[in-house]
Amino acid sequence: MAIVLAGTAGGVGWRWWHNRPPYGPDALNAQATLQLVDQATADAALKPVNAVAADGGDQILLGRVTWTRPPNPQMGSSFRIVVLDKRSHLMPGFIAVTSARPDKVNAGADGSLDIAQKRYPWLRGIGPRKINGSFSNSGCAVSVWSADASPVTFQTVLRAARPGTPPEQMAPTAPAAVEDVLIALISVGPDGQVYWAQRLLH
Repeated sequence: MAIVLAGTAGGVGWRWWHNRPPYGPDALNAQATLQLVDQATADAALKPVNAVAADGGDQILLGRVTWTRPPNPQMGSSFRIVVLDKRSHLMPGFIAVTSARPDKVNAGADGSLDIAQKRYPWLRGIGPRKINGSFSNSGCAVSVWSADASPVTFQTVLRAARPGTPPEQMAPTAPAAVEDVLIALISVGPDGQVYWAQRLLH
């Protein structure tokens, strides 16, 4: 019995240590901005990366997230920047992104988004959705692989709703206001564990 109890206590202690953040959101003083812009503004902001091209009737969202570098960044840790339409609880299907370290940012989705969604109700919609008996996630978040990548600039296009769009391809649609969009920063550990999530905008 003593051996079993010791093993249980050891497992609890390891989980606590494994999920303990090296620093909290206050250490970063992260801030976000978001605005509706024209194509020329988006193109200039994203250089040398190609911005997403908009057509007539589309809306272009241009955002920026900045933070102060933490004193002792954890090796292997990363961030996710989430852009979430609060009306539909959907993320954009494609995001163009650049940063102070362009080689340390990309757009996509991974298991950390599902973990964060389950932990924080206000992030509902960033993880996989069950559609027709299977799980899928057509949305993109920004992955940041270095604490030195600030500032991160990103852009996406909201297009008019298209009748008949399959559920697994649904994305936020125009028209929208900046106030309809939430931006969050998620801290992710080396093993994909989610340390914390912070709402930066709305």
